[in-house]
Amino acid sequence: RFLREARLAAKLSHPNIIPIHAVDDSTGFVFYVMSFVDGETLAHRVRTRGPVPASEGVRVLREVAWALAHAHGQGLVHRDVKPDNILLESGSGRALVADFGIAAAVGDAAGDGVSGTPEFMSPEQALGQELDARSDLYSLGATAFFAFSGRLPFEGASPTEVLAKQVTEEAPSLGGLGLAVPRKIAQLVDRCLAKDPSHRP
Repeated sequence: RFLREARLAAKLSHPNIIPIHAVDDSTGFVFYVMSFVDGETLAHRVRTRGPVPASEGVRVLREVAWALAHAHGQGLVHRDVKPDNILLESGSGRALVADFGIAAAVGDAAGDGVSGTPEFMSPEQALGQELDARSDLYSLGATAFFAFSGRLPFEGASPTEVLAKQVTEEAPSLGGLGLAVPRKIAQLVDRCLAKDPSHRP
């Protein structure tokens, strides 16, 4: 499954997606080789220097959205969009998305058969339902919320508690946090975090 997912991801060619150069299996050890990016993750950027300014955040999130749109056009859903999977290239500041589809192959979540990262997971993903591009939009909304505010939309004492909140609680409104984020951007983030996939952009 890992090999299949990685080979699909390797076919993606986009300036905001980290290229995968090789996918192989060596005596049962499966691996992929991707380009080295001299930079840091969006998660590291926020944790070390605080929330990103609105203008920088909008540019980064636009580039991530372009990458996701390209993948969705190829029929591939990321399934683990989060700040740790967005790299910011030193010098240019270009955003690059990593690990397309790998989360589902590895199965890195609460030990309940659900793949992904609970804090950025869509309600339908938390419930183990069939996913489409709108699930990635929810995760992009949670990523944007974190980038602009420095906090997570939902927190809990355990992954299961976070997943329950993703399914049952409305996300706080980004516009209600008193941040210097343009109203239209805050509203867009709120729409991405809609529980009903049909209400997302």
